[in-house]
Amino acid sequence: MNVQAAYTEWATIYDTNKNRTRDLEIAVGQSILADKLFAHILELGCGTGKNSVWLAPKCQRLTSVDLTESMLDVARTKVSAPHAKFVQADLLEPKWTFATGLVDLVTFSLVLEHIPELAPIFANVDALLAPGGYVYIGELHPFKQYAGTKACFKTDSGAEQIVTCFTHHTSDFVGAAKAVGWQLETMDEFFDDNDRTQIPRILGLLFRKAQA
Repeated sequence: MNVQAAYTEWATIYDTNKNRTRDLEIAVGQSILADKLFAHILELGCGTGKNSVWLAPKCQRLTSVDLTESMLDVARTKVSAPHAKFVQADLLEPKWTFATGLVDLVTFSLVLEHIPELAPIFANVDALLAPGGYVYIGELHPFKQYAGTKACFKTDSGAEQIVTCFTHHTSDFVGAAKAVGWQLETMDEFFDDNDRTQIPRILGLLFRKAQA
């Protein structure tokens, strides 16, 4: 199902549907960024604001972007801080106009699986990222994708909707980051119930741009 159409339909039930991927990724982001504060965070793919609520207190300015206006409507009800701004935009547009000035953290949370090519996205991020800035990525683990897991939800009628997804291997993330000069600071895998005998659910990555 088309990404924008899917999330438009999903928005009203996204926060209440059972979703282990959503819930675990929240914890992953909080863990990886726990000891850091920022001047300006650019949150790409904010959805219903599941991460916006804890990112907002960590910065002086938060710009949260999503493709789907109905998801943003929900996010705006959760974060009313004056330093937070929610913007509708398409990351696949070649030129980004939704952020002004440099940012010192960019976050991707369960969004890059809907992006066909990482290179142009990372290039746009790098143009906005301040020297020494960070990029956090929390994504459905490729191993889960290999096993057939995709972003999906059930409508009120019980019909399952599968969202258009693309598989990016771990080496794809690292290679695309290396191509724009980012250094890998953290890479970890996160499991349901912390059971490391199972397939990991979330891949967590933290990259850093070189200091000037």
